Amino acid sequence: MLTDMQIAIIGGDARQLEVVRKLTELDAKLSLVGFEQLDHAFTGASKEKIEDLDFSQLDAIILPVAGTTADGHVDTIFSNEKIKLLEEMVEKTPQHCTIFSGITNPYLQNIIDNTKRRHVLLFSRDDVAIYNSIPTVEGTIMMAIQHTDITIHGSNVTVLGLGRVGMSVARTFHLLGAKVKVGARKPEHIARVTEMGLTPFHLDDLANMVSDTDILINTIPHLVVTAKVIAKLPVNTLIIDLASKPGGTDFRYAEKRGVKALLAPSLPGIVAPKTAGAILANVLSQLLEEVYENRKEQS
Repeated sequence: MLTDMQIAIIGGDARQLEVVRKLTELDAKLSLVGFEQLDHAFTGASKEKIEDLDFSQLDAIILPVAGTTADGHVDTIFSNEKIKLLEEMVEKTPQHCTIFSGITNPYLQNIIDNTKRRHVLLFSRDDVAIYNSIPTVEGTIMMAIQHTDITIHGSNVTVLGLGRVGMSVARTFHLLGAKVKVGARKPEHIARVTEMGLTPFHLDDLANMVSDTDILINTIPHLVVTAKVIAKLPVNTLIIDLASKPGGTDFRYAEKRGVKALLAPSLPGIVAPKTAGAILANVLSQLLEEVYENRKEQS
């Protein structure tokens, strides 16, 4: 139980509702910032504006998966008001206050470094990323069906990256009957692709490997699908970029050449927010219990 624990949930999407539901069941006291348009009421949770939030009482701050924008704003689908997280706000929190987000960026990391608060990146955890790959794959299949006029079965699919999402995507499209090639850099990833019965290639050879690609799926958060690569793609290729914003695709050149390229970094929150939210809620509840125990030890 998290009785008397003070937690601020700032912004987010439908996934956050599962987090709120789980934490109220554990008897935490929640402050919801950026939820003005949320009709549902949760016992033990109150809606507040960020300027009215008493940061000095917070044991934890839960940010959306993306953390903040590059200029410090926090996105929310439940409010039209702009919310900005400032360093002086976090500075007011107790030393044991822990901040949770899915990923980070220079703005948020600078706050963490300057305030010396503990920061947990949920998407750096294997369990979260692996569980989250399930709705990500389903969303990718949905997009592939919606935006092509061919079946996945028999299509030529190129997957870039063999991380936790890339592996799930490659395996699933292979099971659906696609002819899958996977681009990677690490020798162990090349070996794993071979063991999976797929066609491996080194990312340095990417431009030479895409001439027959029907669907190109990128999971690498760096610019890898360059203009040089896009120039070698058939014009009817569909690019689905699953990497975090801004993705790993030259979207400007893709549009110029007439190749459809879709950036889809938050598919779990779009196609299966309840499941994706439950994944985050279960992990957060475990981590918050650790914060709760640490607080008791320090008091």
